[in-house]
Amino acid sequence: MTADDVRDVPEAWEVLGTTEHFTARVISARTDTVRMPGDGTADRDYVQHPGSVAVVALDGADRVLLLRQYRHPVRRLLWELPAGIRDVPGEPLVECAARELAEEAGYRAATWHTLVDILTSPGMSDERIRVFLARDLTALAPGELDFVRQHEEVDMPVVWVPLAEAVGKALSGSIHNAPAVAGILAAYAASSDGFTALRPPGAEEA
Repeated sequence: MTADDVRDVPEAWEVLGTTEHFTARVISARTDTVRMPGDGTADRDYVQHPGSVAVVALDGADRVLLLRQYRHPVRRLLWELPAGIRDVPGEPLVECAARELAEEAGYRAATWHTLVDILTSPGMSDERIRVFLARDLTALAPGELDFVRQHEEVDMPVVWVPLAEAVGKALSGSIHNAPAVAGILAAYAASSDGFTALRPPGAEEA
């Protein structure tokens, strides 16, 4: 194989049986018995997730918007991108991202691109996240957004960090959130040609 062959492709091995362990508000857990090469079988446990979106919002000074949110499973306050679950059936992903940018950060963007697609932990979950690049930002006017923040979202400090500095924070281990790290590094790489090689916001997910 050559470098030209490096491209993820769909593949589905035969599932001989499935056990559903539980279904919660967002996720469910299951075990599939999968036929393996050589005609053997193996059980594979994983979490089903509806998927998410995240937004690298860059201002005119090439600063990225980061917000801090408590994440209970890891017992940390994490610096993250505006992000959210794909919880509206049939909603275009860029519209979901625009809604999250407005609700979590109070901004809208005039220019959108698809930045990077990631599978957060493909050995244990089917969650996929599309990270968008949003530019030409304007702040929402007071009272323009009809949304009430609850729970972890009640107190989320927001900071603007120069993109190059955000890269340093990702590489130094100051930022751990997966879409934040991937999005920051991808935006920095894409900035080398002025973001001209990025896919349009409605690009199909492979």
